[in-house]
Amino acid sequence: MKGTNSKADDKRFAWTLAIFATALAVRLVHVWQIRASPFFSVLMGDSHGYDDWAQRIAGGDWIGREVFYQAPLYPYLLGVIYAIGGRSLLLVRVIQAVIGSASCVLLGLAASRLFSRRAVLRQAQDGPEPGRRAGVVAGLMLALYAPAIFFDGLLQKSVLDVFFICLALWLIAKTGTAEHAERAEKNISRRSPRSLRLNAWFCLGLAMGGLALTRENALVFIVVLLVWAAFAPSHQRRFGAQGARAVASFLVGVAIVVLPVAIRNSVVGGGLYITTSQFGPNFYIGNNPAADGTYQSLRYGRGAPEYERQDATELAEIALGRRLTPAEVSSYWTGKALDFITSRPAAWLTLMGRKVALLWNATEMLDTESQEAHAEWSWPLRTGAVIGHFGVLVPLGLFGVIVTWTVRPRPWILYAMMLAYAASVVLFYVFARYRYPLVPFLILFAAAGVAALPELTRARSIPGRLWTLAAVAAVAVFANWPVLSTTLMRAVTELNLGAALQGEGKLDEAKGHYERAIAIAPDYPPAYNNLATVLRAKRRLGEAEAAYQQALRLRPDYPEAHYNLANLLLDEDKPVEAVDHFRRALATIPASADVHNNLGIALVGQGKVEEGIAEFRAALQIDPRSAKSHRNLADALASARRFDEAIDQFRLAAQLNPTDGSARYDLGSLLIELGRLDEAIAELRAVLRVTPGSVEAHNNLGIALGSQGKLDEAIEQFQQALRIQPGFADAERNLSTARQSRNRRR
Repeated sequence: MKGTNSKADDKRFAWTLAIFATALAVRLVHVWQIRASPFFSVLMGDSHGYDDWAQRIAGGDWIGREVFYQAPLYPYLLGVIYAIGGRSLLLVRVIQAVIGSASCVLLGLAASRLFSRRAVLRQAQDGPEPGRRAGVVAGLMLALYAPAIFFDGLLQKSVLDVFFICLALWLIAKTGTAEHAERAEKNISRRSPRSLRLNAWFCLGLAMGGLALTRENALVFIVVLLVWAAFAPSHQRRFGAQGARAVASFLVGVAIVVLPVAIRNSVVGGGLYITTSQFGPNFYIGNNPAADGTYQSLRYGRGAPEYERQDATELAEIALGRRLTPAEVSSYWTGKALDFITSRPAAWLTLMGRKVALLWNATEMLDTESQEAHAEWSWPLRTGAVIGHFGVLVPLGLFGVIVTWTVRPRPWILYAMMLAYAASVVLFYVFARYRYPLVPFLILFAAAGVAALPELTRARSIPGRLWTLAAVAAVAVFANWPVLSTTLMRAVTELNLGAALQGEGKLDEAKGHYERAIAIAPDYPPAYNNLATVLRAKRRLGEAEAAYQQALRLRPDYPEAHYNLANLLLDEDKPVEAVDHFRRALATIPASADVHNNLGIALVGQGKVEEGIAEFRAALQIDPRSAKSHRNLADALASARRFDEAIDQFRLAAQLNPTDGSARYDLGSLLIELGRLDEAIAELRAVLRVTPGSVEAHNNLGIALGSQGKLDEAIEQFQQALRIQPGFADAERNLSTARQSRNRRR
């Protein structure tokens, strides 16, 4: 017996090593090839957010200051890597390639256990052991599956999602298969079968806890597994002491991972947040009158992660007229979604139908960057995508479910987990990486079907052959029916890449990607808006204005385009036109302090000072710590000859931004006009401590000193201004006047 087991172990090691080596080789080739692409070092969307977060963690900020809005485990993994090996994006991708390859091995081992003794997989005596065949097929399918290669190469948490799923499936196979119990009973291990099962349940809890900290809706798995732990077939379908021990072991494992995060969130946020606080906004995004089943930002054109929490909070606080906690923000959006569902059930059911279609569709729905764009640089993606895509996997998975239906005991836990997770995705909205955790389940069944196919074909024993083939064909058509535009997704990728490059100051490169986005999708408004921002930065104002106008022709209610065009019109000294576009922006984003502030500037530019003052005050009501709004309000108050109020606002602006001397300079200049020379001198000297190279401050300080009769000091200030900027006309004129005054005294 030991010799037989040793041979089986040797064979298992050989094929698992082959799976790991294949998966790792393919992933490393992919990583090596995309090194030359702009996607390698330019991080976009969530990747950029995770990278920033990880750098803060590596810098020592391990706890943070707010309730987690995004799942925290992946950024903390990145933070540990950065802390140990420095910020190396290559190192991160190599580590992720290893993790992804380990997932392939775990999935193969799970398949080999789950389908090791299935009558449906009958084969010749000299053929491979049935479980091994299914295991090899499952491991290689995930190893070569194009979206898996793609996700493992991104700075995204998807690599951990699938790792924990595959680990859980392997542990489920260890926990629930008869093979495991038999091997335990034959003293292959010195521990009892009960001890082995309890350890597996504990480890399964750890895996599910880890998954909950990378994919929030994976909490549904915990519920399903709790029921299975209590009433698994090995417990004789009734809850007793054995089921209680399994449940307890599982819950302890989950709690060890999740409880520290929940406690941390409670301490910093003052409420109960098991993992994150984004349930409500995400639920609303997937369930509202304008939803289409995919992600749509709460404010059009603001889909970047840094805007999500801000917009969700601002809009909720405006609606309720008060400051809100993260829990209250989430509750507000949950309530709005439920209002839509209950008031328009037919529309909601239609939307749910669309989300179901999207969930099982071949198209990989992006949120930041598309697989097709990466495939231009990577032959593993190009070749793997020919057959390694969701549109092939879904019908193969159905075939596997059908041919394994006669299995006893049936793998009900796999059906339940897969359907529960699918429902959790449909309840919100569909993304490629949101549905990605379904892939290991589909591969398990697809591998079982593929492994059984040769023998089933020879024996002509495919269950309900014609009905099976018809069902598989119908599902293949359904899964591959065009639903979304891959062209638009490529344009979105170009837009996001351009935005990331623009953020790094690489305007020419950004402009090229925006133009490419327009060439791919000429009716895509954000591409025109972003192109215009680059053209404005390059002072090509006419072209920028035309691009903004085109964005607004395509999307008249595009608030950011209205705001950006209004700012350009201010640059062109067209305050009347600017005011109109600022007001149209405010109709959609009334809680924007920047829009109120700049509208105030435009109104003051029209001579409507009191209206401008009202807008500056509105900006400060939204953001009381905005130094620029305090300064602009002060300037407006001064022009309205409300000097005491202006002085107070200048002082507030200076306190809020002590490193910016502009508010103190304006205050000093006003105090000179009011004849409050000692105060003016103090303010201007404070300006020069911050910005010693300010020729205007030196000049005005000279004026204040000269007005007090301190001509030598005044002359020194005028001379200093001229040393910094020779030929400065005001300083030359004032220096001449000061010298004449001093000569007359003598």
